[in-house]
Amino acid sequence: MSTGFPPLLSRRAAGVFLAAALMGGCGGGVDSGGTGAPTSSFASGPITGFGSVIVAGVRFDERNAAVRDADGNARSRDDLKLGMTVEARGSAIVTDAKGNQASTAMTIVLRSELVGAVTASDLAARTLTVLGQTVEITNATVFDNALVNGQASLALGDGVEVYANVDAVNGRYIATRVERRSGAGAFVLRGVVSNLDPATRSFSIGPTRVSYAGLSTAALPATFANGALLRVALAVLPGAGGIRVALGIDSQAAVPDDRDEAKLEGLVSAFLSSSAFSVDGRPVDARAAEFPDGTSGLGLGARVKAEGTITAGVLVASKVRVTNRGQDGDRDFEVSGSIASLDSAGKTFVVRNVVVSYAGTVDFRDGSAGDLAVGREVEVRGRLSADGTRLLATRIKFER
Repeated sequence: MSTGFPPLLSRRAAGVFLAAALMGGCGGGVDSGGTGAPTSSFASGPITGFGSVIVAGVRFDERNAAVRDADGNARSRDDLKLGMTVEARGSAIVTDAKGNQASTAMTIVLRSELVGAVTASDLAARTLTVLGQTVEITNATVFDNALVNGQASLALGDGVEVYANVDAVNGRYIATRVERRSGAGAFVLRGVVSNLDPATRSFSIGPTRVSYAGLSTAALPATFANGALLRVALAVLPGAGGIRVALGIDSQAAVPDDRDEAKLEGLVSAFLSSSAFSVDGRPVDARAAEFPDGTSGLGLGARVKAEGTITAGVLVASKVRVTNRGQDGDRDFEVSGSIASLDSAGKTFVVRNVVVSYAGTVDFRDGSAGDLAVGREVEVRGRLSADGTRLLATRIKFER
């Protein structure tokens, strides 16, 4: 049975692709990206909290940020939701009064991996099939409030938008957020290119075959090659033989400026060695990096957090942490803001469009459950409910 991405081809092709990226970016040597402290920052990963938007551990004040989607459409800060995978650009990272890493966001780009129709849903295995791709649901997958029972609310044929990390080993998408998406003018598939055939002008992303016969050579990105992680806009209806028809192909990856302080959180999408790999399609030079937890487990598909500075589009890492994939279910989320609505009978309230349940054991600080009221400022920490639709509070702190 196929796992989606051909592992041997992916490893070989991605290795060549990564080597070229690293050599082009670093000139064969480690570069600090210039002298002096970074004046700006870049972070990529899922949104894990609000108050300020939290990405890769950095709290970005998004009040004046330009927010847009991967297609360049302007969006509102209210469109930002827990679990969305985003790229945030901001001012230099500083330590705020609470000891948190903070920055003022200039731009935030939200980017989903899949837009398409659900063709299979296995509640027991916790998987969905969209555009032929297997989407894995974890304990850290957020479901939009409109899907009141999470995955169980989805029916075959429903349109969805999936924010995820691409698992190049198992040919799966590890979902960080799932939303219902109806009436899409085009479908979207972001993944690793394989089996590229210039003669027939077609390629594969996992088990899905895509034709790019309708695109000119000039319309193809410079990175179009086996092993590249690319975003493909697809016609809603498949072509002859079920082959998907590409309407556009793009890398859709912002190139951070040199000397940006960068933080990446995601899965290793290409791997040559513990010194040279990519995270979600972004090359990392880790030759001078510190590995506080060692390099055990580092490889294709590993979940990592990498930080450093940028040189010619390459993250020259100062620190890399390898995290256990099983820790997905242990992810804490944080939401701060004023209570927009309160259901005291159901023991829930809403902050920043996040439904919070305080029905369990909660550590209340500077107040009690009786102090909850619309308009009160609170800081909530917790984990997702089993269906991924709400935050189960473990701590609620009242802001003075």
